[in-house]
This record gives sequence, structure tokens and C-alpha cells, in this order.
Amino acid sequence: MAIRVETYKPYLGVGPVYARPAGQPDGPLYHLGNTSELKLAHDEAVTEQPDYDSPGGGTHAEVRRINSVTASFVMHDLNADNLSMATRGTNTAVAGGSITDEAHTAHVGGLIRLEHPGATSAIVTSADGQTTYNDVDITGAGVKVLASGDLATAINALPDATAGLPVKVSYTHPGYNQIEALTETGKVWELVFDGMNEADSGKPCVLDLWRVNLGVASELALKGDAFGSLPLSGKLLKDASKGSGKSAFYRMQQV
Repeated sequence: MAIRVETYKPYLGVGPVYARPAGQPDGPLYHLGNTSELKLAHDEAVTEQPDYDSPGGGTHAEVRRINSVTASFVMHDLNADNLSMATRGTNTAVAGGSITDEAHTAHVGGLIRLEHPGATSAIVTSADGQTTYNDVDITGAGVKVLASGDLATAINALPDATAGLPVKVSYTHPGYNQIEALTETGKVWELVFDGMNEADSGKPCVLDLWRVNLGVASELALKGDAFGSLPLSGKLLKDASKGSGKSAFYRMQQV
């Protein structure tokens, strides 16, 4: 085989990452949004045979085998699909609607956690529906009972105010996505990096990862001073469908 000497080729990679369940070559590849730090890590096992014949020792023979290859990346768009992917959860789209007389117990200064988020036009009434309470704040999660006002007065008038007051809440809510985390078994994904080399006039540098067994996100940063992110990693599994001379793990194409 002829020896090829490459010219100087610096690399600075950018570009979108796409994903679909592995084994669905005709299925759509979906953009994961803004991603960073796409990396491959090779774990190699080394078996050495010492040189027993020469003074001072040394290595007589060595065999290297790949134990595993790990892919890792960070997603910066915390949409419902990415959250369900990162938490092994199910994502269900819930249509907007109107709720009538949802039963709850109200406590002074406490939050009434409604079944659906984003409530508007919330009306809080007594359990018998005869009294309407006005001194509440509507939040994304539900209705907060103010520390002073007509509802707080009714609660404090109870023989045991700590037990709270049964109420009903009627409201409307928008459509939303509901992610039930850690309800799914592990899923194997095919990933495509539609890369470009900024250090070489944006020439394509495409990476195909045939089968990646992604784990759950190592952390969910949902509150803080920085933008949220979803760090993910997973082992590359062998794709037995690849023929002779083809990598069963990943492929790179560089222009």
C-alpha cells in the first residue's frame, strides 16, 4: 500500500447532531438542537510479554485490544423530546382544556398544586361551591393561598387550621408536554454528526455512530445562574450488519 502524506490540516469542528432509534435506516433523523463537546473515548486493553532473554528486560511482544468506545456530548436545548431522551422517560402531549371543580386542600401561605400547569382564569370555591375566594395568586404550578385575605380568614377560622380547608378549583390550561422520567428501559440510538471544519473553510467532516447505548443524563441543572444543559454519554455497541472491511462501530467521512 502506498504511503500517503497528509498536508497540514488543523481542525475546529462545529455542526448539528442528529439522532434516531438504531436499526431504523428509513426513519427520520431528528436534530438535537444546540450541542457541544461531542467526544469519542477509546478504552484499550494492553497485554504485554516481557523480554526474559535480554539484560535490563523490556517488552518482547504486545497485543492491544479495544475494550470499549464511549461517545459523550452535551445538549443545550431542554425541550420535551431531549428531556425524555436524557431521563429515559416517556413524553406525552397533553391537549389544552378546561377543568371544573378539581378538589384540593388549601393551607395559609401554601401552594395548591393543580393537576395541569399554566392555569388561567382560576376560580377557587368552597367544597360546597357556595363561596368564591379571591385572595390567591396563580402560578405556573397552581394557586398560592395568600397569607391574608378571604381564603386565609376561612382557614384560620377552622377548629384546626393546620388541617386545611377543602376547596375546589376550576380553571383552563394550555397544551403541554408531560415527561415521566425513568419509566423506560435503555434505548440504543444512531447518531450523525453533520460536522464542518471551521479551520478548513467549513469543509464537511461527517461522523456516523451506528449504535450508541445512551445512559441517563449525569445531572439535570434546572436552576442556577447558567443556561441549563444535558450531558449524555453511552457505549458504542457492535453493529453486526456491517460487512467485511466496514467498521461495526463508527465511520468518519472527511472532505
